Amino acid sequence: MNRLSLKKRTQILKCLVEGNSIRATARICDVVKNTVIKLLVEVGGACMDYQDEHLRNLSCKRVQCDEIWAFCHCKEKNIPRDKKGLFGYGDVYTWTALCADSKLMISWMVGRRDAVWARRFVNDLAGRLTNRVQLTTDGHKVYLLAIDSEFGLDIDYAMLVKMYGESSEHNEKRYSPANFVSSTKQVICGKPEPQHISTSYVERSNLTMRMGMRRFTRLTNGFSKKVANLVCAVSLHFMYYNFVRIDQSLRVTPAMEAGVSDHVWNIEDIARLAE
Repeated sequence: MNRLSLKKRTQILKCLVEGNSIRATARICDVVKNTVIKLLVEVGGACMDYQDEHLRNLSCKRVQCDEIWAFCHCKEKNIPRDKKGLFGYGDVYTWTALCADSKLMISWMVGRRDAVWARRFVNDLAGRLTNRVQLTTDGHKVYLLAIDSEFGLDIDYAMLVKMYGESSEHNEKRYSPANFVSSTKQVICGKPEPQHISTSYVERSNLTMRMGMRRFTRLTNGFSKKVANLVCAVSLHFMYYNFVRIDQSLRVTPAMEAGVSDHVWNIEDIARLAE
């Protein structure tokens, strides 16, 4: 089997992290679709292993959590009868935990939006932190038991519950976001600082994900056909986000700000991870 050159692998990965689809990347780089998919799986798996090992013992002070929706194989309403209830068909959510100070994406997990996956996600997050943190989530109730089970009283935890109304433009209701009405800060545990009860940064990262991964773009046919490929795409995206992409406000990468890395990575460095 012929091995792609480092230059060609770097070109393919650059296209992927900038939000191009598999087919578009194949056309731009003059390779077949399966070549792009195989490289994504190979490098994405390496990125997942690397970050799982190195994003540990983090001294974050403020953490924000959220979930972002996508779907695999088909929309939830179109799932075949014999695939009903199987993970990887229909709605899939990516749980994310962001450090509000360094903008580092500490932890993420692709799964369902239920209590079981919430517990797994919070358990993974807790294992990466070294000190007491202030944590803010949205009003999703499954966080309550998960955070209580994994952190106990050793956390300052609050929920930011947002209320939305219908879109003002009736004809654009299907494609326009609902109008924000109000928000309520609910202190759940400890003494979180009121001015830092926010999910703004992690919600902004949702836009970065939708812009950087074609699989998360709404109303297109670039969705993931296999959940394993989605996991690899998310891992590659966060490797690029954490280690390569310079944050405009920090002037360094999130990994450098958090003390995980001492230099700015490039796409070639990511490509070499799989070697």
